[in-house]
Amino acid sequence: MSPANTNQALKTTLCFSIHDKVGGLEHCLAAIKAMDISLTRIESRPSITKEWDYDFFVDFDANDAAQVTRVIEGLRKHTNDVRVIGSDSKGDNVPWFPRKLTDLDTFAEKVMEMGEELSSDHPGAHDPVYRARRSEITRIAKTYRTGQAVPEIEYTDEENETWGKVYRGLTAMYPTHACREHQYVLPLLEQNCGYSDKKIPQIEQISRFLKDCTGFTIRPVMGLLSSRDFLNSFAFRIFYSTQYIRHSSKPFYTPEPDVCHELLGHVPLFADPDFADFSQEIGLASLGASDEDIAKLATIFWFTIEFGLCRQDGEVKAFGAGLLSSFGELEYCLSDKPELRPFEPLKTALQKYPITEFQPVYFVAESFKDAQEKVRDFAANMNRPFSVRYNALTQSVEVLDNKEKVLRFAKSIRDDMKTLTTVLETLS
Repeated sequence: MSPANTNQALKTTLCFSIHDKVGGLEHCLAAIKAMDISLTRIESRPSITKEWDYDFFVDFDANDAAQVTRVIEGLRKHTNDVRVIGSDSKGDNVPWFPRKLTDLDTFAEKVMEMGEELSSDHPGAHDPVYRARRSEITRIAKTYRTGQAVPEIEYTDEENETWGKVYRGLTAMYPTHACREHQYVLPLLEQNCGYSDKKIPQIEQISRFLKDCTGFTIRPVMGLLSSRDFLNSFAFRIFYSTQYIRHSSKPFYTPEPDVCHELLGHVPLFADPDFADFSQEIGLASLGASDEDIAKLATIFWFTIEFGLCRQDGEVKAFGAGLLSSFGELEYCLSDKPELRPFEPLKTALQKYPITEFQPVYFVAESFKDAQEKVRDFAANMNRPFSVRYNALTQSVEVLDNKEKVLRFAKSIRDDMKTLTTVLETLS
């Protein structure tokens, strides 16, 4: 992940609470305006604390950390309850992070590398038709916003033929190399989402299927996101997927993620509840994490969701998408050539890895649920001054940073326990 450009504006989210009285909000907004601040978003909701009537969330782009401090001091002349929810500024502030689904729309154009930009050694680098096609598909992804149906791509005969070659080759290997969860879901995708070797399935149809299974959905993406933005999306059970496909001259090779990698490697396991929970755990841990912790979480993601192995019935099987979408590495990872180590996040997070060759080291998880618990323990020891939870009803992230929020969370757990007790009594 590249270091932040210090000349860029610092995206900041503040929360302040007020009483329901005449002029309460106007005084706060006037204080912000007096400091030459233009708000990019303002949102209100009834306060969840007893001391206040309304909570307001405001986004703005600050010139520097000192300006953020001045805004907070100005607001505290009118209300004592002012909190920094997220900020791109350094120091003690927490990096900005999305709190609701529509916040992910801000990632649409924040790609580090465009899907239409190809390195000189890319198989399609010197093919103007292929480059134009990639550019067309990335423009479609750029227009997508939360709540819309994912635009369909009318794939060409050549693209469908490339997909078919990959599909037939990989599915022949899955019975002996893929984990049981992947093998269980793939036939369901064939039955419900049009998976076959005849044509590339559409993301919108797959996304609806995943949502019914585990709540995961898919968003199209123009290209490579930063580690922070990509991991943050998993907190909302969102997976960013490319829609373009590798060059037809080399159907069994791609130097980057493409639709084969996404739909054959990643998608099947997002329909598995335990794997979905594990993936979201990494996403939740990334919210507001420091740059150092983001790098560690990205490494954990690399050695699990991308290149993970697991132990099942006394055998080692592949569950990482980078393995399940690569003929050569899928065979190599289960041979006696690489070194296999148990998955331990504290150690895994520090492991160096190559990105242009097969991995010399893989980590083996005992189960997805065990991996989830280990990541949760890892996150609990991160340098973050709060905890978060995902509210599936509102599809938003709640920051647990005060007593009132924790008590509200505890009440919801208590209600769930009552339901569980009733069910157990009925079954007995």
